Amino acid sequence: MPVAANAIKFGTDGWRGVIGDDFTFERLALVAPVAAQVLYNTYYSTVGSKTIVVGYDRRFMAEKFAQTVADTVSAAGFDVLLSESYAPTPAFSWAAKDLNALGALVITASHNPGTYLGLKVKGAFGGSVPPEVTQEIERLLSEGVPVAEKPGKQEDLNPWPSYITALKAKVNISKIQAAIASGKLTLFVDVMHGAAAGGLAQLLGDGVQEINSDRDPLFAGGAPEPLPKYLAGLFSVMKTYRQSNQSGLAVGLVFDGDCDRIAAVDGNANFLSSQILIPILIDHLTQRRNFSGEIVKTVSGSDLIPRVAALHNLPVFETPVGYKYIADRMLVADVLLGGEESGGIGYGSHIPERDALLSALYVLEAIVESELDLSAYYQSLQAKTGFTSAYDRIDLPLASMDVRSRLLQQLQTQPLTEIAGQKVTDCQTIDGYKFRLADNSWLMIRFSGTEPVLRLYCEAPNLKQVHQTLAWAKNWAE
Repeated sequence: MPVAANAIKFGTDGWRGVIGDDFTFERLALVAPVAAQVLYNTYYSTVGSKTIVVGYDRRFMAEKFAQTVADTVSAAGFDVLLSESYAPTPAFSWAAKDLNALGALVITASHNPGTYLGLKVKGAFGGSVPPEVTQEIERLLSEGVPVAEKPGKQEDLNPWPSYITALKAKVNISKIQAAIASGKLTLFVDVMHGAAAGGLAQLLGDGVQEINSDRDPLFAGGAPEPLPKYLAGLFSVMKTYRQSNQSGLAVGLVFDGDCDRIAAVDGNANFLSSQILIPILIDHLTQRRNFSGEIVKTVSGSDLIPRVAALHNLPVFETPVGYKYIADRMLVADVLLGGEESGGIGYGSHIPERDALLSALYVLEAIVESELDLSAYYQSLQAKTGFTSAYDRIDLPLASMDVRSRLLQQLQTQPLTEIAGQKVTDCQTIDGYKFRLADNSWLMIRFSGTEPVLRLYCEAPNLKQVHQTLAWAKNWAE
């Protein structure tokens, strides 16, 4: 057997690797029982269970990899509830909590290209385990887990019914259904060949117009990530619809490969990231649902988020990038909503996990009850707060990890004092380097921990300034 190039290492949400190289049946058979044992050894064992939920998405051979997880985990003495079908990752997180299981092991590579697969580890509380747990898994891999004298039992699990019931209870489903049935709202959904397929139809019934719903492990040559470059099909459908239907509200919703990230397209086929959706959701949930609680945002989140929170007298808590940090906060604080710029949004009234289907329902509820197109809703919040901005991000491949190290050393030893002609007024280092500039814009420079990639984020008063600043940062890096 060829030796994989990289050590097994967990990133911001799970272990991922190229199928047949880093991610193999043999390596997964090593990791899965260790992950189960670590879950049992930690405070999650207080649920008094030795049951592990095992789930998967629609990637290449995902169900076969899931069976390997089930077999090796049960051989180590744990009972296994193995999913009968693909489902969203948050459905398995919900199942772990709902069934009082020890946790969930989910075969998915989320938004990565089709050559990747991975493993996400979820705790009994219904969310991603913190870094200290995955670090313990890495530490114990060399020791392994012995085969138990008495193996655990395996049973089938249909993850959908309980999950769908839980989501329906949180939203005014009948009002959304009525708007769709009457033609007041037209709904398009791009599931990007992923695990969201059929989800909104189960929730809302007829009237959900789904595209890219077939299983395609190569994701049409792209990646199941809710970014404009992968959404040509949805843009085309929305534009064609608008040309023939000038009146009525329309929206396109987009889900990533394992349905824990969301984006949207408005009635005029404009892309809306979670930087736009999060302020809308905060306003809707407080104004029409009378929800309250803390707003948790990552350091890369839009400056509009705290401004909308201030409109409703809500406290804001900021974390490093990665939903696991938001989940940690949701376990100890009264949180209304936690969100990240890459599309992950979760709710304190649900589970400490990003859940794109629940976010989709709340977005639809916001449109129906406000009777506003999403962009019009967003513009109303800009007007209320007196804050207008644009945002973009680029991921810049670097020549090597050595280049990464040199750039990092340069930031540490030669701090930037001016960026794109603007004076640096502050630098935040909670995660990477976030430079606030004199014109109220900001640039964030953040390195991937596992690959030679530089992530550049910028928010500025307009898109021209955003692109100028990102171009400056790209030139600096190169």
